[in-house]
Formats: sequence, C-alpha cells, structure tokens
Amino acid sequence: MERKSRPPIPEPIMQLQRQLEQFRSTQAGRTKLPESLWQSAVELARQHGVHPVAHPLGLDYMRLKKRVGAVPITSPAFVELVAPQPAMLEECVIEFESSRGSKMRIHWKTAGPPDWARLLCAWREAEK
Repeated sequence: MERKSRPPIPEPIMQLQRQLEQFRSTQAGRTKLPESLWQSAVELARQHGVHPVAHPLGLDYMRLKKRVGAVPITSPAFVELVAPQPAMLEECVIEFESSRGSKMRIHWKTAGPPDWARLLCAWREAEK
C-alpha cells in the first residue's frame, strides 16, 4: 500500500517553527509560550487550518483550536433596520451575520413586529 506524500509545510509555518525551536532551546523544561507566539499560531491556523499548524509546531491541537475559536466580541460594524411603511406589517426578512461569518435569515410573516433585540440576543447566545 502506497503512502500519500505530505504536502510541503508553507513558509510562514516554517518561520514560526524556527522561532518556536529557538524559544524552546533557551528554556529549561516546559515553559509557557509567550502570547505573541500563540497569536502567530492562531493567525496561521485561521489561514491554513488547525492541524496543519499544530502538528509541525508541536502545539496542543485542542488548545490551538480553542484559541482559534475564541473570537473577541466586537460591536457590529454595520446594523441596518429598515422600517416598513406606516401600514400594517405583513411580512419582513431579518438577516444577521456574525464576525465569524455565520449567517441567519428569518422570513417573518405576521401582523405584529418581531422582537429584534431578543432575536439577536438568542442568536448570539447560540453562537457561543
């Protein structure tokens, strides 16, 4: 049975690998990695994937995955609320998009307006 050859490690990952090797060679025992090295690994994992970064760097996969998933909560860059004409609301479409790119679209058919704030809060809770 023939083994698949592994793709070459991208240069940015190799550069961080050299930095980690240099850091580890100057430390006695298992020392916590500086936050700057973790941050570099997180940025690379977002581009190349968690395993392709964690494996060559000798990082804990689950720890890196957790850091990649930890998106800082920021205020929305853009919020648009389009009010209907002063007549009765018969239907509307509600769309939310998170900073991670998750999207939710609700097609609302009712005479009463939806509770926008509660919908947004519930969706944000589900995103955590």
